[in-house]
Amino acid sequence: MKKSLFLMSSLILSTSIILSGCGKSADETKKDDEPKKTQEEKGQDKDKVQKEESKKDQESTKESADFAPLISYMEKETQGKTKVLFENNEPQVHKMENVSISLDAYSVVELKDFHTDFNIPFGDQTDGGVILAKYTVKNGMDKDVYYMPSLYVTFTGANKDYSNYKDLIPEESQLPTKLGYKTDYLLKAGEEITGYIAYPFGETDLAKINKLGTVTVEVPKPITEKENYGSTIGSDGRFNLAINADGSKKVASNSSFYQDKVTMDNMGEKKMLKEKSDINESKKIGDVNAILEGYQFTQFTPNEVEAPRFSNFTNGVTLLTVKFKLENKATSEIGLSSMSSKLSVNNGAQYSLSEGMLLNYKYNDIIKAGETGELLQVFVLDQEQYEKIWKDKAFEIELGPIRNKGAEDTSKGKKETFTLPK
Repeated sequence: MKKSLFLMSSLILSTSIILSGCGKSADETKKDDEPKKTQEEKGQDKDKVQKEESKKDQESTKESADFAPLISYMEKETQGKTKVLFENNEPQVHKMENVSISLDAYSVVELKDFHTDFNIPFGDQTDGGVILAKYTVKNGMDKDVYYMPSLYVTFTGANKDYSNYKDLIPEESQLPTKLGYKTDYLLKAGEEITGYIAYPFGETDLAKINKLGTVTVEVPKPITEKENYGSTIGSDGRFNLAINADGSKKVASNSSFYQDKVTMDNMGEKKMLKEKSDINESKKIGDVNAILEGYQFTQFTPNEVEAPRFSNFTNGVTLLTVKFKLENKATSEIGLSSMSSKLSVNNGAQYSLSEGMLLNYKYNDIIKAGETGELLQVFVLDQEQYEKIWKDKAFEIELGPIRNKGAEDTSKGKKETFTLPK
């Protein structure tokens, strides 16, 4: 049977929490005193409870008002009016070997009617909002590292990366001041640095992220040698920030899906159709052990920003995300952005190539020689055909060859085929 493509090759992708008595006997007096004493004790107990509750409230207020001084400063500095829209105090941590960075808390603040001197980073608008984020970078290694906290915010449909605007909050409290070019980005062995970043959004962009419900923060890797950007350790990461209550639900929901670009960038809604984990089927591709760990079939509805990119799929979209573990026994790295695979169904009569643009891998995302890492592969299927024809058939994934970050074949053309168990 003549092979046909069921993924249109034209799919191209461009690119966030209220009685004293007299004349009585001593015994009677004693008895009368007892309820009085009890009343006093009750009163003391009540006062104690109130004090404890007040203390708890103060502690809670102190915790939730962590950003209050910064917000007051920002309001005074910009001559604007502020209102806290959303706060989150649940930390997120990304580890890069023994170096970690945590997003300790953040606050989404509306900032309106501010001085025109501040309008440029707000898209030439004088109404908008600011995300105030508190970060902690910790070096748990026994040697110094260098870390540039270029923690950019992005979201689906963003026209730029959003970074720190130093004129909104006290400069001495900012993370890029504490860990910046004046300090050579040096993070000494055992050192821990905490600071803040202020991300400005104009009224238009604030409306966009409120509608999306989430944004993401891109977390860069540290380097072990000054200005040697080839000495990175660990891998890049991302923090998902809910912007409102709907965003919180979205972040919670997305945690159950594999973290491909569709999930991480909140490109739309995923609904689980079928999944299988702990498969653990291992095959050798050259000097790499490739282990099929699991897969997820999801019904995908792109948001209005992403919808044009899936316009060829008029009958709906089903995504297949496959998770592999690669044990790199080779002498060269594995370039995650260079890896590809092929999905076949109906004994190969129909096939699709993996969609790299639905993955977050960058050029420097690698699995070093001697190390183990995760590889995701994503395929885009026609929903109607999946439901009516393919879902009960055998799916085969051909993985390989293994490539380095320069896309050079390091496994001499070798490939292996995995059949997805039902």
